[in-house]
Amino acid sequence: MTGERQRHGFVLLPQFSLLALGAAVDALAAANEVLEEAAYASVLLSLDGQAVRTACGNTVATAAAFSRAPPLDAVFVVADGPVPDPLLTEHGALHTWLRERASAGVLIGGIGTGAAVLAQSGVLNGHRATLHWSQVQQLADAHAQVVVSSNVFEIDRGRLSCAGGAASLDLLLAWLAQRHGQRVGEELAAHFGLERLRAAGERQRTPVAARVGLGSAKLTEAVALMEANLGEPLPTEDIARLVGVSRRQLERLFKQHLDALPSRYYAELRLARAKRLLQQTGQSILQVGLGCGFATGSHFSNAYRARFGHTPREERSQRANAWRLQPATPVEKPA
Repeated sequence: MTGERQRHGFVLLPQFSLLALGAAVDALAAANEVLEEAAYASVLLSLDGQAVRTACGNTVATAAAFSRAPPLDAVFVVADGPVPDPLLTEHGALHTWLRERASAGVLIGGIGTGAAVLAQSGVLNGHRATLHWSQVQQLADAHAQVVVSSNVFEIDRGRLSCAGGAASLDLLLAWLAQRHGQRVGEELAAHFGLERLRAAGERQRTPVAARVGLGSAKLTEAVALMEANLGEPLPTEDIARLVGVSRRQLERLFKQHLDALPSRYYAELRLARAKRLLQQTGQSILQVGLGCGFATGSHFSNAYRARFGHTPREERSQRANAWRLQPATPVEKPA
């Protein structure tokens, strides 16, 4: 329990994602139910105190302009537009207000391209942050002082950010689990019908073409086949036949664009999935190995150790210890 109620403000910028806002607000409301107390309240804010139009064309009423907001324990900027030009100062008043809130110890978050607005204000300097995968490089180029990642979300010393859309639910649930403990996190996941919570450090799932480049439709098709058949791996000859090239041609494509043989790339995909399952599900180690295409437990253990430097059992033990030792991170109240 937190005792005193936390007030979280959401500054909505025009064309923001209604899904992203709804997921974040719903997460706080669900926390109130799980904690059996009114621990969190959400306050919708805008630039001018008027209703804000969403990306899908609806309008959402707000309680006030950000400049007239009541005392807040956390502030989230919710946006879904392009990354703003660093030279533009159209949100200068908002930037100043964000810096003041940050100096007062208020938790600061960016949802969608809200992280770009935070970066422009300077409150993300020296912090990890993320936004939608298609805009990650643009943000990194524009703000060298920000450590930009392609992860689904980032939580770094009082700064929160996520890719937008459904990722805002992942971000809020992960933060609430940090604040209140694993049991609350699991109950919140169950509340939303989720099999698992996406973990910090989990990368955004980008389209195959974006990952392998646009140079070869055959390569893109081959990678898509691999991803669709992780549990029962296809032989390289079958993949080549299905995409309409010879095995040697397929190997050349993988070597040219991905610097790996098809079999090695396929194994990396399967081991990466195994790692996610070990960290984020209750499946047994044998179930994980078999589900990722390894014929025996020993084969899985040996391959996993060769790739990650420790066994699947040690991976699971490390994850359990991290949960047990993870400290609560209460939000500092403004001075």
